[in-house]
Amino acid sequence: MKINKIIKEINLLKNPQKAKILARFFKTGKGEYGEGDIFLGITVPQQRSIAKRYSDLIFPDLQKLIESPIHEYRLICLLILVEEYKKGSPKEKKNIVAFYLKNTKKINNWDLVDLSAHKILGDYLLDKNKKIIYQLAESENLWERRISILTTFNFIGKGEFEDSLKIAEILLNDKHDLIHKAVGWMLREIGKRDIEAEEVFLRKFHKSMPRTMLRYAVEKFEDKKRKYYLNKY
Repeated sequence: MKINKIIKEINLLKNPQKAKILARFFKTGKGEYGEGDIFLGITVPQQRSIAKRYSDLIFPDLQKLIESPIHEYRLICLLILVEEYKKGSPKEKKNIVAFYLKNTKKINNWDLVDLSAHKILGDYLLDKNKKIIYQLAESENLWERRISILTTFNFIGKGEFEDSLKIAEILLNDKHDLIHKAVGWMLREIGKRDIEAEEVFLRKFHKSMPRTMLRYAVEKFEDKKRKYYLNKY
C-alpha cells in the first residue's frame, strides 16, 4: 500500500537533533500555540520531494496523514494536495477543497496554513462566493482565522483587495500575535501593489490595530512614512 511506503520513507529521514530545534521554533511546549505537535526533523525540501513522488495518493490515505500528530505527515499531506490541485480537473479541485475545509482544524501550525491556504482555497474561491472565509474569520479556532486571511493572498496577487481588507477589519481586534503578523503581512502585500489602498486602511485603523500588525504593515515603507504611522500609534 502506498500509505505504508510513504510513511516508511518519511521515517527514514528523521533527524532527532533537528526535531528538537523545530519543536522549540514552532512553540510545542505546554500552553504554547503548537502544544502537542510532534516533529521528526525533516527539511521542507525533503518533504516537497516526497510529496511530488506521491502526488496521486488517494483521499483515505491523505486522511491518515492529516490526522497524524506528526507535523511532517500533515505538511506532506498538504503539499500533496497542492500538487494535485495544480493539475486537477474542476471536479478534482472541488473535491480537494472539500477535503481541505473538512480538515481545517488539523491544519494547525502557521507553516501548514501559509504553504497551502492561498494555493488551494485562495485559487478556488477567486471567482466564487467567498462566504466561507468570512465564517473562518469569525472562528474561535486560531488556525481557521489564519486560513481566512492567508487565503486572500491569492486574491491580492490578482489585484483584488476588497476581501483582504474586509477580513483584516474583522481580525483587527484579534488577541493572537500570529493573527496580527498575518494581517500585517497581507496589508504589506497590498501596499506593494497599491500603496494608496493600504494607506486608506491604515489612516482609518492604525491607531487602534495591534502594534505588531501595524509594524508588519508598514515594514517596507520609506523611513519617514513608517515612523509617521508608528509614532501616531
